Amino acid sequence: MNASPASAGHSRLLFGLIIGLVAIGPLSTDLYLPSLPAIGQSLGANVAATQLTLSVYMAAFALVQLVYGPLSDRFGRRPIVLGGMAIYVVASIACALATSIETLIAARALQAAGACAGVVLGRAIVRDVYGREGAARMLALVGSVMAFAPAAGPILGGIVEVHFGWRWNFALLVALASALLALLAFYLVETNKQRDPTALELGRMQRNYATLLGDRRYLGYALCVAFGYGGLFAFISGSSFVLIGDLGLAPDTFSYFFAACVVGYFTGAQLAAHFTLRLGIDRMLVLAACIKLLGGTGMLAATLVGAVTADIAGAAFLVAPMALYMCGMGMGMPNGQGGALGPYPHMAGAASALMGFLQMACAALVGIAFGHLHDGTPLALAGLVMFCAVAVAASLAFLVRPGAERRT
Repeated sequence: MNASPASAGHSRLLFGLIIGLVAIGPLSTDLYLPSLPAIGQSLGANVAATQLTLSVYMAAFALVQLVYGPLSDRFGRRPIVLGGMAIYVVASIACALATSIETLIAARALQAAGACAGVVLGRAIVRDVYGREGAARMLALVGSVMAFAPAAGPILGGIVEVHFGWRWNFALLVALASALLALLAFYLVETNKQRDPTALELGRMQRNYATLLGDRRYLGYALCVAFGYGGLFAFISGSSFVLIGDLGLAPDTFSYFFAACVVGYFTGAQLAAHFTLRLGIDRMLVLAACIKLLGGTGMLAATLVGAVTADIAGAAFLVAPMALYMCGMGMGMPNGQGGALGPYPHMAGAASALMGFLQMACAALVGIAFGHLHDGTPLALAGLVMFCAVAVAASLAFLVRPGAERRT
């Protein structure tokens, strides 16, 4: 049975801990975004090499969580979360002290190995407590609150970069993660009431993942999440190079443009929190996909007609459609996650891990693609966002098939 909402799910403390766990992933990328050009200059790395600090992070995040999910199904959420956060603190210290781009890339991979425990198991904890429809609503509420983390991240990171330098952004992550680890150690309760003693058996893991991949609707929901996040990561990995490097914005000015996109995400998450129970997961996903397509189309069109120029107004033509895309993502991500996790309470960790793997693998591939396609113009960024919007719509139409009855 799920944990009692009265004792755990409605606890403000548990809600705050989940926000911290889920927010650590976005903060690990968003806080140092304004520093990417400076990191390249400081460590003598080109755009493609510097961008690998993002893509390698996402690739490691994708792979390691495939293990965290079954581990938490076997031993519980709490010990795995604590171990992951301890790894994260050590890795963040290594990032702050890195003296070469290779060292920083390796430290970022280790940082991802720690951060993904919080993100993937934070979702599983919500599923443990709330069930399918309730999880979608609660994930939307968590998303709407934690939207302030990626909004504040680039702004704070830009200020730190301008006044102190890029290493202090990683030092700030060390401080935040250490405080979160202490709170988790004292206050996080175990929510996995259906531990699976066979979850780590290789054959069982293969069967679990095969079951998930064989479920057309699970795969469709997971790909909606993955490609939706891929469009966001195109902006995360490319926006500083385009807005700062190509269009000449200052790092702190860039941060406010990035924050405008997060306002779009916050708006979408609020809409999801208020309307998911009324309209249902599938209808919300259809609406979210349409909004993403509008944003991607507007972004690509503005780039092709030359509206994106090296000034504030020109940058707005790129960022405003991205904010619309982010609104669709704020609506779609919690509903995609809730739809995927809902039918699998007995292996919520594995289901969350596989979904997260697809999400981060897509992000890593998009980031690598940007690093190789970027030509000093916004075209690669806009094209990748549009591609992801189309992929979301295709996943929804051909795999989820809104309105079709899920086989149980």
